[in-house]
Amino acid sequence: MMTIVFTMIKKLAEYQIQDNLTNRRVRTHRMRDGDTQLVWFKRDLRIEDNTVLTQAAEKGPVLPLYIVEPEYWLGPDTSARQWNFIRDCLIELRTTFDQLGVPLIVRCGNAIEILSQILQSNKFRNLWSHEETGNAWTFNRDKNVAGWCKIRGIEWTELPQNGVIRGPSNRDKWAAERKKFASRKQCSLPNLNKNVSKLPLGSIPKSKDLKIEYDDCVFRQKGGRNEGLKTLESFIFKRGLNYRVDMSSPLSAQKSCSRISPHLAYGSLSIREVSQATQKQKNTILEGKVEGSSSWSRSLSSFNSRLYWHCHFMQKLEDEVELEWKNLHSAYDGIRGDNKHYFQSWSKGETGWPFVDACMRMLRATGWINFRMRAMLASIASYHLWMDWRKPGEQLARLFTDYEPGIHWSQIQMQSGTTGINLPRVYNPVKQGKEQDPAGFFVRHWLPELAVVPDEYIHEPWDWGDATQFLKDTYPRPIVDHLKVARIAREKVWAIRGSDSHKEIALKIQDKHGSRKKRFKKSNYKRLSNNKKKLKQPAKEVQLALFDKNGI
Repeated sequence: MMTIVFTMIKKLAEYQIQDNLTNRRVRTHRMRDGDTQLVWFKRDLRIEDNTVLTQAAEKGPVLPLYIVEPEYWLGPDTSARQWNFIRDCLIELRTTFDQLGVPLIVRCGNAIEILSQILQSNKFRNLWSHEETGNAWTFNRDKNVAGWCKIRGIEWTELPQNGVIRGPSNRDKWAAERKKFASRKQCSLPNLNKNVSKLPLGSIPKSKDLKIEYDDCVFRQKGGRNEGLKTLESFIFKRGLNYRVDMSSPLSAQKSCSRISPHLAYGSLSIREVSQATQKQKNTILEGKVEGSSSWSRSLSSFNSRLYWHCHFMQKLEDEVELEWKNLHSAYDGIRGDNKHYFQSWSKGETGWPFVDACMRMLRATGWINFRMRAMLASIASYHLWMDWRKPGEQLARLFTDYEPGIHWSQIQMQSGTTGINLPRVYNPVKQGKEQDPAGFFVRHWLPELAVVPDEYIHEPWDWGDATQFLKDTYPRPIVDHLKVARIAREKVWAIRGSDSHKEIALKIQDKHGSRKKRFKKSNYKRLSNNKKKLKQPAKEVQLALFDKNGI
């Protein structure tokens, strides 16, 4: 069965394009068949199920292009671990194109300058790319490229590659549209004519060539489509059996989570092929052909729902680009500030809360950590250390190999309590450690300086009678009293949430961005304000903290 499913993924030639949803969004133009079709690769580093590549190839000879933009890689949310993953993907993608007799051109510089140089030698009239829900920098770059194309009469066709809808979107109908996209047949492998371009291929630079700050991410995941397929295969056939239960703890999540999030972020896998492969395996399970069918079915259903949330959160940034730098709800403007000491302690994993510090150190070393711990790290920065979310958000973005701006900034604001429509989630750093790592195995692995601390004190080492003798200057005391600051933070946030003006704005935000899986009612405010006990507990919400590509 394993061979059958992944033969389906790799041999996509049997599929035909049936994508009315994308056709609706293509810019209208008169395209001349036979001209060179310049295909600009962005976050879609694959040939398979690549709508842009397939449709462009139907119009004429394709010239694939990837532009490495040094200015982007100097941004505050980028890092060497991200570029190194992309570089892995590009090396494999170039090899695949070589086998098809088509060159993958790589250029390093400003996008408009690169396009201008290629135009001089190739006289292309048609530019293709997938829509990109990126950060503010890529948003502005795309606006500039659109202007450049318009002036020169170049037709730029942008197509979607996931469930995100560009332009005016109706949230009441969004879920149905996304479902249609995910269920459509995957694109056929393109019939690529050999391109006679004499352009030099161009080298794929290393991070040091781009002057990206050195990044000691020694356990970074490898990029490339083959790695992505192997990781997906091992998840839906082996590792994912207990996904639904294991994904909350960093001890078990490393194995039980899919770990394909960076492959989705940079497009070495398409979200559609992942969704369909998962559903196919689930159908096989429901037929009773797999041992442990009950656990498998629940886990794969949970995973597929997170693929849904993946697009749901990206849609928020697509609809409101200011989400990256502006509070979604204006009532929270100016309530927090910056604290250099707190920020340094938090970002280095030196807060004095062992479980928090272990999570941060794992993230620094691997580029990945599970969704609950990502949410906890953001919550600790915003509530316990009362820092404005922007700098911690940039730091986490740099540390995530799988950084996806649409998901990241939506989740940063959600965990900071500035959306106005999500209940505040104030994590207890000691309680989380005791629940997720009761014996301290995870803590001791990433904080070897605490190896001598007895189990009963591992999450509060300074309560141990011999702490002063054995820890001395090797591990810091807690940076603040977590119970005290959490209480103060809750009081501040709920004082803001109780105002009438807050309610009015929150209802508008819900109408624009909120999930329709659970309706948000005006009466909720009355119920919440009258139940103080419930307010103090992080409530379970429909919009889970699916922080790494929706828990992936």
